[in-house]
Amino acid sequence: MKLDHLAIAVADLDAALAFYRDALGLPLTRVEAVEREGVRVAFLSLDDGASHLELVQPTRDDTGIVKWMSKHGPGMHHVCLAVADIEAVLARLAAHGCELINPQPVERADGTRYAFIHPRSAFGVLVELYEKPK
Repeated sequence: MKLDHLAIAVADLDAALAFYRDALGLPLTRVEAVEREGVRVAFLSLDDGASHLELVQPTRDDTGIVKWMSKHGPGMHHVCLAVADIEAVLARLAAHGCELINPQPVERADGTRYAFIHPRSAFGVLVELYEKPK
């Protein structure tokens, strides 16, 4: 496992980019809309591209990120770990009694499969697992 990205919930992606990209100097690698999840996401490179900061702005009011931000406000949202075999990791977590938000991986358009572990099982931290296409 390795760190893939840290996600930060933001109300205004352009304002957040003014800080992280312009003031802090992190290279912007891409911005994409994820319609299924109702978010707009910007990826900023860390460690020469080995990991990223992910800025996440909701684009609809019916999304999980809006619900989360209504409780917590903007800020650190989740930690994402890259794994080689997401199904094996999910099975291991389930065998250890961990609460999984996604018991089965969800597939993105680019072939990346992901799943979230509930913060109740991760000491208050929302953890995402990523398996990138081979």
